[in-house]
Amino acid sequence: MDNQTAAELLEINRRFYSEFGDAFAATRRRIQPGVSHVLESIPREIASDWLDLGCGSGALGQIWAGQQRSGSYTGLDFSGPLLREAQKTTGGLSGEQLTLNYVPGDLMDPDWTGVLAGAHFDGVLAFASLHHIPGRDNHLRLFRQIRSLLKPGGRFVFSVWQFQNSPKLMQRVQPWSKAGITEDRLEPGDTLLDWRYALPDNKEKTGLRYVHLFNEDELACLAVETGFSSADRFYSDGAEGNLALYMELKVIG
Repeated sequence: MDNQTAAELLEINRRFYSEFGDAFAATRRRIQPGVSHVLESIPREIASDWLDLGCGSGALGQIWAGQQRSGSYTGLDFSGPLLREAQKTTGGLSGEQLTLNYVPGDLMDPDWTGVLAGAHFDGVLAFASLHHIPGRDNHLRLFRQIRSLLKPGGRFVFSVWQFQNSPKLMQRVQPWSKAGITEDRLEPGDTLLDWRYALPDNKEKTGLRYVHLFNEDELACLAVETGFSSADRFYSDGAEGNLALYMELKVIG
């Protein structure tokens, strides 16, 4: 994918979160069943440091603190409205045993890791965020950067949307002509979806979002090429329990 196309896809999502960020945050105040399952696999009694990429409105940070974990939780997101919601949601939850921190960062910035000031982590989480990154070259770069942030034996756990399993969501797939982009400039799996929101007694508003539809083989190849081994994978979320694919990767060596 050329840089111009990637920039146009990113602008679609930046425009969406700029216009709908507060409304979107209001719909994301609980964690998904798959995330709850992942949390069960992270020991609470051992102090550890975790980074949450695309932390959104702070729902996970709030639960992290509520589970009386120790160590540190750092949430990173590029959306100002979502970060403000996260800080509001989790304000005052830090204590002697746990430090909660939120930082602005754009995963498409080649130097985004700089905002972490050299910190390393026992684990990196990325729930429902990687599928907004366009282009395989960027996927490879991001996986390598995440690997560089992990301590020896560290875990990278993420989820990607599997909207093809929902007839309702498939009805929201839009032609790329609505975004002024021709399909020959895109990679397989690149999809344009609409998002609808209406306040009480107000006319419904519609926004557009770019999403890349990952499959298991694609993610397995990314893992191998960037020095990870695949530890676990499962499907969860949605009415049928298959709206998201969760994967855990571990550092090789």
